[in-house]
Amino acid sequence: MKKVLFLCTGNSCRSQIAEAIVNARLGDTWEAVSAGTKPAGRVHPKALAALAEIGIQHEGRSKRAASREFRDVEFDLVVTVCDSAAEECPVWLGVGKRVHHSFFDPATTDDMEDFRRVRDEIAQVIPQILEQAVH
Repeated sequence: MKKVLFLCTGNSCRSQIAEAIVNARLGDTWEAVSAGTKPAGRVHPKALAALAEIGIQHEGRSKRAASREFRDVEFDLVVTVCDSAAEECPVWLGVGKRVHHSFFDPATTDDMEDFRRVRDEIAQVIPQILEQAVH
């Protein structure tokens, strides 16, 4: 099984959504986790609601990328999902392949439609990124 880390700044929306979708839909080939460079300390309730709307129950927690929790984990791929995280990605995470794709941060508007739009975009784009990573 391949391991992917989704990295953003707050680890409250985009990276959590990506983690949940991959584990729910691609869990037979990928194990996904997420973290933040400056974690918010919570998963945004509207991110959880947007996932629930498509049948995914996510019980994630906001985690710091630079914690000991990830020090000895070998990731096959690190995907940064915001520009800030791409610039602040800890050097030790660069061991495997790294891909950047910036998604809009729905927490900036707190509009449920933005959470849905980003969820749908992540559901479309991330599987393509993972498919390209194995070839």
